[in-house]
This record gives sequence, C-alpha cells and structure tokens, in this order.
Amino acid sequence: MLFNSYEFIFLFLPAAFAGYFLLSLIPRNIFSKSWLILASLFFYAWWNPAYLPVIIFSLFFNYSFSFIILGKDHISSRGKRLLWLITGIAVNVLLLSYFKYYNFILWNLNEVFDTSFQYQNLALPIGISFYTFQQIAFLVDTYKGKVKERNFLNYAMFVTFFPQLIAGPIVHHSEMMPQFANRANRILKSENISKGLYIFFIGLFKKVILADTFATWASTGFDLAESLNMAEAWATSLSYTFQLYFDFSGYTDMAIGLALLFNIHLPFNFNSPYLALDIQDFWRRWHMTLSRFLRDYVYIPLGGNRGGEVMLMRNLMLTFLIGGLWHGAGWTFVFWGFLHGSAAVIHRLWGFTKIRMNPVIAWFITFNFVNIAWIFFRALSWADALKVLKGMFGLSGTGKIIEMPAIQGGFETFIWIGAGFLIIFLIRNTNYVKENFKPTWGRLLLLLAISVYAILNMHRISEFIYFGF
Repeated sequence: MLFNSYEFIFLFLPAAFAGYFLLSLIPRNIFSKSWLILASLFFYAWWNPAYLPVIIFSLFFNYSFSFIILGKDHISSRGKRLLWLITGIAVNVLLLSYFKYYNFILWNLNEVFDTSFQYQNLALPIGISFYTFQQIAFLVDTYKGKVKERNFLNYAMFVTFFPQLIAGPIVHHSEMMPQFANRANRILKSENISKGLYIFFIGLFKKVILADTFATWASTGFDLAESLNMAEAWATSLSYTFQLYFDFSGYTDMAIGLALLFNIHLPFNFNSPYLALDIQDFWRRWHMTLSRFLRDYVYIPLGGNRGGEVMLMRNLMLTFLIGGLWHGAGWTFVFWGFLHGSAAVIHRLWGFTKIRMNPVIAWFITFNFVNIAWIFFRALSWADALKVLKGMFGLSGTGKIIEMPAIQGGFETFIWIGAGFLIIFLIRNTNYVKENFKPTWGRLLLLLAISVYAILNMHRISEFIYFGF
C-alpha cells in the first residue's frame, strides 16, 4: 500500500489510528499494540500477500534466536555465543540473498563459467533489506549485552511498525522499543497530531508533485531515449538527482509524520544533503540511518580507523562496496559504491594537505560528483549510463534547452530544475520544522493548500524508488 494512495489516506490510516487509541483506553496495552501490529502486517500484505510469511518468519526467528545468543542464564561461553551470532547473521543474509541476489549470482556464474543455470522468477519482498538490517543490529547488540528491552510485542512493533516498515528510516531497537513501552505514548496528543499531519503532507507534496514530475524526464532519458545531446543529458541526470531526493526524503517525511500521530519519534534520515561541501559531509546528511548502520555494524567491525591510514581507507572502501551491493543486485550498484568509496579515500588524503577549499567550489565539486555517480545508481545497464555520460560531456551534440525531444522536455524542464535548486538552497528542511513547529493560521492554510493539491494529483502512476531496495 502506497502512502500516496486514496485507500491509505482515507481508509487504512483512519482505521489504524482510531483503533489504536480506542484500544489504548483499555488498561492492558496488549490490545492496542496487537491492533497496530496486525494493521502493520495488513499494510505490508497489501502489496503482495505471498511474502507475508517471510517477514513473520524473520520476526519470530530473530526474536527467538536472540535468546540463544544470550545463552542459558547469561553464562554461556563467549565463543559459543559468537558462533550463534554468526549463525543468526548468516540466516538473515541468506534469506536476503535468496530473494535479492539469487539470480544475480547465477548470472555471474553463467557468464564466468559458461554454465546455463536457470533463473527463478523471484519478486523482492518489499522492505526486506530494511527489516533485515534492523534485526541484524538487534542480534549483534544482544551478543554485546546492549539489549535492555525484550518484550515480544514491543519487538514486533519495532520490526513491523508500518510508517517505517517498507523503506525506512532504518530504526534501532534502543530508540524504538522504549517508546512502544512508554504508557504516555498511548494518549492522544494534539501537538503531535498537528505536527505529524503537517510533516506528512509536506512529504506527500514532495513525492507527488516534485518527485513524480522529475521522474517523467529522468525515466524517458535513461530508459527510452536512444541518444542524448548535452542539454538532454544534463536534464536527465539532474532530473533523477532531484527525483531521488524528493522521492526518498518525501517518503521519510511521511513516515516521520505518520509515526508522530502515534506519538512515536522516528530518527532523522535527511539533512539537506545537496548542500554538502565534501563527500563525508554528504553521507552525514543523506540516508543518515543507513550511514549509521554501515558505520556501527560494518565499518567499525572491519577495524574502523584502527590499524593505520591504509587499513582505514581499505575499510572505507569495503563499507561503500557493501553499501552499493545492498542497494541492488547489479554491478552498476557496486560501481556506484566504488565511486563513493574512492571519493571518501580521496577526501581523507586531501585532509593531509591542510588546504581549505573555497566553499562554493567545494559545493560545486561535491554536488556534481554525486550527480554523476547517481547515473550508475539509476541506469539499468552500462550502455544506459554511458549514453547519459557521453551526452553530458558533449560527445553526442549540444542541443538546445528549449528543444529536448529525446526526453519529451523543453525549457519547462530547466524551470523545474531551477526550482529544485531554489528549494534545496532556500527552504528549511523538515528536521527544522519538526524541532521548531508551532501551529499557526499560516501553517494551517499552507497545510490545506499542499494537501489538497497533492491529493488531487495522486491519480498519476508512481511508486517509491526505495521500495526496490
């Protein structure tokens, strides 16, 4: 079920909200929590009921296995507990790999060894990458003795909570389970409702009006055009750069807003990433919860900054390669990770020069690097990526801004791109709004305007980009 759908906004959400707070009037919170868990599973199954058993298995397996890792009476040997942890992680990775990488592995085997393994028609269970990462972190923290909350219903809500279930943010058990256990969060709070609705509809506007508009030119340029001149190629790449940001940050805004309706605070996931002045700054601002996970559960276990500069740079590169592969089963995703890993290494080396770059130049280099790297993230094949790159560097002609038939665009396209730049430069992000929100008549009028406009445009076909990851 999409957030930008009539059945979600007008049927599912009111039912989930009303049911939760009505059942919260009963002293025992088992009823309200069970309602929200079942509603979340219904929300998940709406997309494809066949994959509901996958998330249910994942939930029960990881919760049960955490007790095995913990050991009998907490006195099992460290070596045995580590073996159980590795086993638990392996099961999660194998489950994810089967659905996400099975055909990719077979394709590589067929290419390298000239075999003829048959591919399977596997649809990726929606959100599996996100809830798998969350539960791997839970198992690791169980092994480290950091898990304090073990209530099953709170754990089930941590895994299935519908606002963040299928595309993040990637939440951590320590920040979510205590909120579900807090009795004060079972009471209606008008401040959170008004703030949550305001943030939700900002996200809906970003998705439906901004992201889906940019998607038209990006999809045509990447997937349909046979060649692109310079104007068309830049319009294609920039359209995707803005589509991806407004799509994913819009989803995050909606998730944060929806969670607030239930008095739950989700972590920030974006902090104006296109204002970053270097690649490290970018990853502190973009998909912040993924960056946090990769740092805590990949980079640091690999050795982090221990062992000298060479090992640090190796660990940076491995972390970004893993991050690239996590995003998709394809060598273009791995190469995208390699590009960002290389940029992180170069940034590290640049730091030794003690040279401070002009902020405008630093922004220009960082933004254009990110924009070019996104090409490999988006392209369905190497040929599509090279088509866009050749056009951007003038190898397929220059073209005119007012005439871009290959992407079915024109001067209007660059008006939208200009508006995209103005938004990221001039408008405060929703993190600021969440922290400084005060209900006013002006905000109410803005809420009504953007919500009505977005709802009236929800008839267009669209889905969230990160649902595929």
